[in-house]
Amino acid sequence: MRPDQAKPTALDALLVGEIAAIDDRGTPSGIDKKRVAEVLHLSATGFVGDHQGDLKRHGGIDKAVHHYPGDHYRLWRLEIGPAAILDHPGAFGENLSTSGLTEDDVAVGDRFRLGGALLEVSQGRQPCWKLNRRFGLSDVARRVQQSGRTGWYYRVIEEGRVCVDDALVMVERRCPTWSIRRLWHYLYVDTMNQVALQEIANLDLLPKSWRDYATKRLVTREVEDWTRRLEGQHQG
Repeated sequence: MRPDQAKPTALDALLVGEIAAIDDRGTPSGIDKKRVAEVLHLSATGFVGDHQGDLKRHGGIDKAVHHYPGDHYRLWRLEIGPAAILDHPGAFGENLSTSGLTEDDVAVGDRFRLGGALLEVSQGRQPCWKLNRRFGLSDVARRVQQSGRTGWYYRVIEEGRVCVDDALVMVERRCPTWSIRRLWHYLYVDTMNQVALQEIANLDLLPKSWRDYATKRLVTREVEDWTRRLEGQHQG
């Protein structure tokens, strides 16, 4: 798909979140995103009014905006069953919710105009244990990872004002061969494919942390342990 062939993708929801405790230990998180109707300024580190409880693992330049396809909600209802949290956008902590744009359609380096801002797809989402707490189920993070329905992040190339009436307009494809779906496949399915790992290690558009996964696997011939990220430090 070339940018000139891509249709604008309307926003179903624009969401931001305050920090609140996500468990009985008082762990802070900004995953509980709420719809907003007003115009927001989008800075290099995210929407004004949006917050993250753990800035080491969430937010920042390469994870300024989280996009999760509303298309996936129907599948989650089929898998998980009726859940009030799936009745509206925001269940997965997303800032942008749309229909008709998924991990198959976007690639690392794709640039989109959204209102007055210019966004660039930076990486897929690596789900963490906070999704388990949010849904009240022990394995949601692992299910998200296994399904490939992860969503993705943007870095902000140009700051600007954004509102829910704006649409995502693709303006440039910098590396169309590396869709978010393909990246997911080699990180979590065909995990030791040497050719793919070398390409990922050399993909400058990816954050260094993601390229380092590939480099380390090539050196150690082992896949990193995902347990702590998916299940958290405390069990039981």
